Amino acid sequence: MAKTVMALPRTTRRGLLSMLGGAMVAMPFIREARAAETLYINTWGGPWEEAARAILFNPFTAETGIEIRTIAPVSFAKLAAQTRTGIYEFDVTTLGVAELGRANHAKLIDTYDESKIPASSLWPGAVTLNGVNSHAFANIIAYRRDKIPNGGPRNWADFWDTTKFPGSRSLQNYPARVLAFALMADGVEPAKLFPYDLDRAFKSLDRIKKDVRVWWSQSPQSQQLLRDGEVELIGMWNTSAQAMVDQKQPIELVFDQAVIDVATWVVARGSPRTKNAWRFIEFAVGPERLAQFAQKNNYGPMNPASFKYLSPEIISHMPTSPQNLPKSVILDAEKLLPQLDVMAKRFEQWLST
Repeated sequence: MAKTVMALPRTTRRGLLSMLGGAMVAMPFIREARAAETLYINTWGGPWEEAARAILFNPFTAETGIEIRTIAPVSFAKLAAQTRTGIYEFDVTTLGVAELGRANHAKLIDTYDESKIPASSLWPGAVTLNGVNSHAFANIIAYRRDKIPNGGPRNWADFWDTTKFPGSRSLQNYPARVLAFALMADGVEPAKLFPYDLDRAFKSLDRIKKDVRVWWSQSPQSQQLLRDGEVELIGMWNTSAQAMVDQKQPIELVFDQAVIDVATWVVARGSPRTKNAWRFIEFAVGPERLAQFAQKNNYGPMNPASFKYLSPEIISHMPTSPQNLPKSVILDAEKLLPQLDVMAKRFEQWLST
């Protein structure tokens, strides 16, 4: 049986253009609305992003309707390229102290003012170099209790004392942190660390260089070195060390003279989604949400109000807690900025000789 084909009315050219014109008027509005309702965030990926998605991203979308898409890992190079090219892969990212100093100096990030996040939503000292402080991790001393049963080093001078505390050591291949250790080991008071006395720092490093078996670069590497007993003492992130303690490893953490690196949320300069980017940051540093995110990753919240939402046991091993922060030193981005390139080149040369 032949199929019946229904005849369609003929449409004149003028009528067709009229119909399309009406649709075309609506289409740009739809595209703009969709673009405004998507925010792109540069993340560290892995467990960091999993925690951020559950505690920050999904709740933000539920509250605002703004979808969050992620790009990993965090990349300073991409942040710089975006400003140069005007092509934006992401609108928001987190930067550590050294990278924040570089980014702000190079005008890669949007300028903060109270029209973007009201001061009433923040706390004193929340904004540093146009970034909003979120959470922090500490560079601490950790050692194996089974290898050093009578108690290990309590500060960096002890860590440098290979006679009193013999054993193989490891430090991070990251000069902005390691030079702080070296200066405190040589007797410099934390309050007088910045800017670094580079000559004094490298002389101090000379004293311990032969005892540093590995200069680690990735967090899992630092954990493996300590877990496998390849080293007995190590300078490592509190986040990595606490994870090992939670796994019942015989690891002792020492927060005395911890060097704290703060993660700040920043908005890429020139982002077409600046308004929503600042809206997200205000949401992300809210005290209860930040408390949950910090707890999940063994960070310390920078918002003091966050501690109201945490148990005393959890607070006790956070680097920014009332008991640990006074024993620590926070890296100073402004004072270190002029030295960053020089110290990086000098440290690389020192390691290779």
